[in-house]
Amino acid sequence: MKPKLLTTLKDYSWRLFFGDALAGITVALVALPLSIAIAIASGATPQAGLVTAIIGGFLISLLGGSKVQIGGPTGAFIVVVAGVIAQFGFDGLLLATFLAGFILVAGGLVRAGRFILLVPEPVIEGFTVGIALIIGVSQLKDLLGLSAIKVPADLIHGLPALWAARGQVNSSAVVVGIVAMAGIALLRRRIPWFPGSLLVIAAASAAVALIPMPVDTIYSRFGALPAGLPPPHIPHVSIARIGELLPSAFLIAFLAAVESLLSAIVADRMIEGSHRSNAELLAQGAANIVSPLFGGLPATGAIARTATNVRAGGRTPMAGIVHAVTILLVVIAAAPLAGYLTMPALAALLIVTAWLMSEPARWSERMSLPAGDRALFFMTMILTVVSNLTIAIAVGSGAGLGLRLLRRNVEPAAWNPVDRSKL
Repeated sequence: MKPKLLTTLKDYSWRLFFGDALAGITVALVALPLSIAIAIASGATPQAGLVTAIIGGFLISLLGGSKVQIGGPTGAFIVVVAGVIAQFGFDGLLLATFLAGFILVAGGLVRAGRFILLVPEPVIEGFTVGIALIIGVSQLKDLLGLSAIKVPADLIHGLPALWAARGQVNSSAVVVGIVAMAGIALLRRRIPWFPGSLLVIAAASAAVALIPMPVDTIYSRFGALPAGLPPPHIPHVSIARIGELLPSAFLIAFLAAVESLLSAIVADRMIEGSHRSNAELLAQGAANIVSPLFGGLPATGAIARTATNVRAGGRTPMAGIVHAVTILLVVIAAAPLAGYLTMPALAALLIVTAWLMSEPARWSERMSLPAGDRALFFMTMILTVVSNLTIAIAVGSGAGLGLRLLRRNVEPAAWNPVDRSKL
């Protein structure tokens, strides 16, 4: 369970540091707008996303079991975080994340990292596609400029609310959002390692400020962002509060473990390395204990940012540390500039992310799965959309275990997660 940082420092050199520093700065420019967009989509403030990228990113690289893992807020948590905030308030989310951190630490101490192999891949695929669909639809409100209406986070009630408000669509917001979406998608396809999303969002925001156009910005929605980190505080803790938030804490811990270890497996293939799963769980636990003390969201390993790190030349955990420090310096020096970022452009970024997250090119592969795996995939996806993630994962994992028992005389296929590195 020794952190990879201690291993890599034995043979560290200035040449390695130069490559790590360049990669860390590149990843920070990718993470900056994405962290803000994820926080807003989750029902939190932009500052919460930045705090998570700084605190979570730093601790996951400092203590983690992967050489190149980049931590922070991720799209997979949007649905969970939004649900917890809606039911228990932001303070409830902070306590649930805090508890999840201790659950992850306990998982690392009992060496539970190997149990990632027991989660059926069709279940992971199913809830990933379901979450992507929810994220994409949830961003239509800001893409269409419908800031004056209340759109429920869930798909079943959200779509009718959007349809009812179709007469209030802001054409300026739509133009900004569609142009930003096209620019982000094009740059991600042509230059995947380049922080093109920040460039496109900055250009769209500058156009809105200079023309000007009646389009919502971070400042008009949330006010000025504070420079630096807020002072730490411990969430209100009571036995009753812990009891009602424990299911959410377990869900956050489960998602953090699955996503971080999945990201670490993908990263291993990119650098031909080997991660330490239990050290990774301990690092995720530490990040989720400390992040909420500063008002942050749940943190986990981010596949997209990890892949960007590798492609940009990052080879040791120092790249992740530089990434976190860079975001902190930008927040301290240029927080007022973030207020100019436009909401439709940030929505465009998350819609593109959701599209890539769903991996549309893999539908033919999914449809050719064995009948049982195909049913497991669709069941998990549908339950994620029409019910909630807790039920989807519980039912999907239970059905997957039953399917494995029925196939007891058949050698299980190798667990071979795909490279979701473009997320």
